[in-house]
Amino acid sequence: MNDKRIAERAVAEARAWIGTPYRHQASCRGAGTDCLGLLRGVWRALYGAEPEVVPAYSMDWSEPARDEALWRAARRHLLPRPLNSDSSGDVLLFRMRDGGVAKHLGLSGAVGPSATFIHAYSGHAVLESPLSAPWRRRIVARFAFPQEV
Repeated sequence: MNDKRIAERAVAEARAWIGTPYRHQASCRGAGTDCLGLLRGVWRALYGAEPEVVPAYSMDWSEPARDEALWRAARRHLLPRPLNSDSSGDVLLFRMRDGGVAKHLGLSGAVGPSATFIHAYSGHAVLESPLSAPWRRRIVARFAFPQEV
């Protein structure tokens, strides 16, 4: 399967999760998910089994210890992309505040002037949000799904 086809399938799967309630540490379409759970669900749809067991995690994502656990995990399983790329299907990693660890994930949907991203956001269901300037400023890394695992 080529990169474009994987990206298209990833976006279609992520959009199928829209409306799934936010539930910390969950990953079940229609029942509950958090941002990592959404990406785990997309991974399962693309490849089957998840690449590793996800340990329990707190909502602060190791922030007190300044541990970039989510970023390391993304580098283990996804392909780094240039930060300035603008491709549908990219996995986006966000730093929610200056000096904090990167602890939010989303998947780029539409690209161009009306860019969007799909994510599970605390207090909301999975939604497709505009990738506005405040969100763009928070992106610290972009990744692509691999062609095969």
